Amino acid sequence: MISSHTSFYPDDATERDRWIISRRGAREPVSVERPYAFLVEEERFANGEIGGVATIFLTNRECPWHCAMCDLWRNTLTQIVPRGAIPAQITYALDRLPTARQIKLYNSGSFFDRGAIPPEDYGAIAALVSGFERVIVECHPALIGETYSQFRSLCNGQLEVAMGLETAHPGVLAKLNKRMTLDQYGAAADRLRSDGVALRSFVLVQPPFMRSDESLEWACKSIDFAFDCSATAITLLPTRAGNGAVDALVTLGLFVPPPLRIVEDALAYGIALGRGRVFVDLWDIDRVASCPDCRATRVERLKQMNLLQVLLECVACETCGGPLDRQV
Repeated sequence: MISSHTSFYPDDATERDRWIISRRGAREPVSVERPYAFLVEEERFANGEIGGVATIFLTNRECPWHCAMCDLWRNTLTQIVPRGAIPAQITYALDRLPTARQIKLYNSGSFFDRGAIPPEDYGAIAALVSGFERVIVECHPALIGETYSQFRSLCNGQLEVAMGLETAHPGVLAKLNKRMTLDQYGAAADRLRSDGVALRSFVLVQPPFMRSDESLEWACKSIDFAFDCSATAITLLPTRAGNGAVDALVTLGLFVPPPLRIVEDALAYGIALGRGRVFVDLWDIDRVASCPDCRATRVERLKQMNLLQVLLECVACETCGGPLDRQV
């Protein structure tokens, strides 16, 4: 068994699991009776309209994969939830949220993982979300199979599945410990497309194990790959430390957080393609390195670009020398 004090990142996937888990902190206190968070957010829809999306962060068991960059395990349980718990969580959130047109059921892992969402609850869940135009869930590509088909057959609205591509760089993808290849991602995307199910892809901006001077290039290549897989929406995730494993990778010289400029350039590239919607996840965006004098204005620019899906003028700043010196 690998020591928690090992000063290198293991090559073996099983040892990587141990290495990653050994560096974790404590989980947050969560209840099987409640989603750990819920809100309504505005988003630009595929038809160009802007509307509300009810986003519910369900409480359930941790994902069976242990990706190096993941911090979603913080709000998970160590046991499988009992039947009826997930419908009860959804009901709890919907009773307290304003009206929305679409819904995201995010669960810190894979919706179609039997250990996370009991398939016996699919009928009740589908009934609860039947009034929404679109139902968006997350899943690892390996689980686009029997349970996915079962839920899809029950879903009245347009189903959309969000899958983490993370990066199109095959070497970096392997080191992230996601246990997935680009070919496997493409095969799962093909299955969704043939079933008439929309694909949303998650792409990391400057993930661990990637050289900083190559991060924008590979963010753009990853956007291209996702669109080639027929993604209708792509969410860019600025990679952050704080989950234990990534902090250790910082000390090993294997990760540097992306500056806001790279995030801005990647979003600009994706929107300029005109192949589909491209968003930046603004959750914890204040942790991304940037000039303190223009940060708020630049973040607001990103928010407006998310909604409008157009390129907006770069922010001028006397402190850092803006407007940005590099825009794709």
